[in-house]
Amino acid sequence: MTLPLNDAGAVRFGDAPLRIEDVVALSQRRSAAVLSEDPEFRARITRGADFLDRVLREDGVIYGVTTGYGDSCTVNIPMDLVAELPHHLYTYHGCGLGRFLDPQETRAVLAARLASLSRGMSGVSLGLLQGLEQLLVHDVLPMIPAEGSVGASGDLTPLSYVAAVLCGEREVLHAGRRRPAAEALAEIGLTPLQLRPKEGLAIMNGTAVMTALACLAWDRADYLCRMATRLTAFNVLASDGNAHHFDEVLFAAKPHPGQSRIAARLRHDLHSDRPPRNEQRLQDRYSLRCAPHVIGVVEDALPFFRQLIETELNSANDNPLIDPEREQILHGGHFYGGHIAFAMDGLKNAIANLADLLDRQMALLVDTRFNHGLPSNLSAAPSHRAAINHGLKALQISVSAWTAEALKLTMPASVFSRSTECHNQDKVSMGTISARDCLRVIELTEQVVAALLIVARQGIELRRRAGGLAVFGDEAAAMYEDLCQRIPLVQEDRALDGELRQLCEWQREQVWDLYGHD
Repeated sequence: MTLPLNDAGAVRFGDAPLRIEDVVALSQRRSAAVLSEDPEFRARITRGADFLDRVLREDGVIYGVTTGYGDSCTVNIPMDLVAELPHHLYTYHGCGLGRFLDPQETRAVLAARLASLSRGMSGVSLGLLQGLEQLLVHDVLPMIPAEGSVGASGDLTPLSYVAAVLCGEREVLHAGRRRPAAEALAEIGLTPLQLRPKEGLAIMNGTAVMTALACLAWDRADYLCRMATRLTAFNVLASDGNAHHFDEVLFAAKPHPGQSRIAARLRHDLHSDRPPRNEQRLQDRYSLRCAPHVIGVVEDALPFFRQLIETELNSANDNPLIDPEREQILHGGHFYGGHIAFAMDGLKNAIANLADLLDRQMALLVDTRFNHGLPSNLSAAPSHRAAINHGLKALQISVSAWTAEALKLTMPASVFSRSTECHNQDKVSMGTISARDCLRVIELTEQVVAALLIVARQGIELRRRAGGLAVFGDEAAAMYEDLCQRIPLVQEDRALDGELRQLCEWQREQVWDLYGHD
């Protein structure tokens, strides 16, 4: 997939806003992280840190610098202990549990935090930004537990593992193995940081984890939207369906832009400008006829969700913020991840509906009452072997299981705010939980798509044998022929789990170019 990067082979921090595609490219090691050399950018970063130093020398009261954190903000920190406070912040937040973020997710977190701190309103030093840059450059990845954030004050607990690693503590994944952070930093020539007074808070008090996961979720959801469209075209052909359900004039009467775009893609795949073949069946069942209306919700929602995610990605979202121009310290709540929570809750709902749509399409295709002349369970076994072969019977059961689990996870996490930390954090976003849920729904839907790719490969071949297949569009035909090379026809019963895993991996790699940039 060709991505619009900021520079050839590099994503530059501090020069221009980042896009979702930049974070994805960094997460996959297809681009390098580069901190801007622009003198004005570097001067702005330095001014913010110098202003904080001056306020500190003049005995100013700065939240999280000369006071405790959260509910402890009324506790004044003696000047001889101020330097130790950031160390205590990341130390006591070392209580995350659950799985560790995978390498792609972790790189995305580092990118999201660096993007935010590069806004120049967090009072951090250039050395801290360079430290984050070097973790990305050398692929030194903090071991970040996925669970423990309520999404305000940002992703405190998971981001404490980033702060600790920059200081040479805890563990990292580097060169393919888990090892002590201090050992990996020494190997790449990076001196552990002694965090300046606000730097622990600046690293941790933000929305980097939820935003990073949201970038990855958006990218995978966009591809799933395209896959669901192509699979619908395949399934219309396999079921000998009516391609005229996607007529241009019909969709002009209900002109949601994304829905209309899905219908146009289907027309392109199905060559539906040809005369109708099947005069007896005027209307297919809803999972085929209404596919643009289901997939179109995702297509129409994606630009809105992109705007929410990219605005968060390019924001200063810790507290307090430092205005180096007016020399002001601004106390607020930009660590609240409500926009990401809303985007992820909405996206997981829309994606789960794709799983449900494809599950229903499969149910039609394996059932002789509804598949218009195809064999039961799409078995391709010869007649003398048919009695002992079961086709895709078990695969349909698994698809139902994955779909049910995806649908179960659509409960919005953002409405489950819990009052925490002595009622200081009394309204929280749950954005990171929403993002993790969304990624799980996406994973389950990718499994459904993997199964439907086998269904399409099987169903279209069986329709061809029956002599009833219409003509593909060129791109759809090319993808189908490629699929046939990758997945053998299921004639004798065989275990499909290895092929399903490979199909899931190919989706993650986006090996099929679907509809370009229409």
